[in-house]
Amino acid sequence: MKKSTSIMVITLLIAVGMLAKAFILNEEAKVFLLIFFAVGMGLGLLRLFVNRSIKKMKGKGWKSKVLFFGVLLGLGLPFQSWFRNNVLLRIDSSYLMSSIIIMVVGILFMTTCFGYFKNKRMQRSVIDLGEVEG
Repeated sequence: MKKSTSIMVITLLIAVGMLAKAFILNEEAKVFLLIFFAVGMGLGLLRLFVNRSIKKMKGKGWKSKVLFFGVLLGLGLPFQSWFRNNVLLRIDSSYLMSSIIIMVVGILFMTTCFGYFKNKRMQRSVIDLGEVEG
């Protein structure tokens, strides 16, 4: 099993375990865990999108690069500030650690999940090309 597949499985098990524990024990933090897991998965997708967009910047003019990073920072910094000040600093401290853990787990899960499916798609394309040529 590849390292990325192992990470994907482990992060999924951690997320399912944390959510199951919260729902079975009827903890008040269960809603926060669901929200932060969704936010983490969204941040993972955002990370993949930004990385892919940066790779596509090769050969582009400096104006388009400045515009891209200007928009990225113009949207990202205010959102980050709002999230830190209005969400993380106002959340009950007993929920904070588990919420941050599950958010990081969501980021890792989505990043490895998309990498896994991308590799599977690439392998399938190679197999299809082999059948066409053969």
